[in-house]
Amino acid sequence: MIDDEILAGIEAVLMITDSAVTAEDLAGSLGLDEDTVLEAIRTLKADYDGDEHRRQRGFEIRHVAGGFRIFSRGDYHEVVKDFLTAGQSAKLSQAALETLAVIAYRQPISRPRIAAIRGVSVDGVIRTLLLRGLIVEAGKEASTSALLYATTRTFLDTMGMNAIDDLPDIAPYLPEDADVAELGAEDTEVLAEIDDALDDDLDDDSDSAAEMSRVAD
Repeated sequence: MIDDEILAGIEAVLMITDSAVTAEDLAGSLGLDEDTVLEAIRTLKADYDGDEHRRQRGFEIRHVAGGFRIFSRGDYHEVVKDFLTAGQSAKLSQAALETLAVIAYRQPISRPRIAAIRGVSVDGVIRTLLLRGLIVEAGKEASTSALLYATTRTFLDTMGMNAIDDLPDIAPYLPEDADVAELGAEDTEVLAEIDDALDDDLDDDSDSAAEMSRVAD
């Protein structure tokens, strides 16, 4: 039987990580062997999934990208989505718009690089943009394994654009890659194709800058 302190330690790590953590990394950070870590994860998963004596939790452990992460349970996706978007279905916050602009002009780009450009944490904003379908996970940086983000067809539809090339030419005003190179700006390894729908033809619409203003209002 796994000690409660070991279970709590693994939970604590999985609760704060924004990417999958391997059993090897968990074992190294907690001073355990991998078999113990895997047994502990199985114990936690069974506890979260519940049985006739224990209620099912609203979150679960998933094995993804070669490691483990805690996610809100898929059964409650709509509940979580409604909570995060309540009262703001018709507009994006200023923080969300700024983050979306950075992603659009610098994609694919990692969360640390976005935070470096904006100067603030973007964790909550990234979750909102993912739920809105405006961005998608599009691989990882080879040097840091940080997830990369890119815009989607939904973004193009919302902005009334046919392609990312239709964005207004403001990229020169964003920080150069050299300014955030220490965060792994140089080398990337693509794990997932950016939304194939980006290549589909879209209906022509009005000026994209005007659309960006409409979403913000």
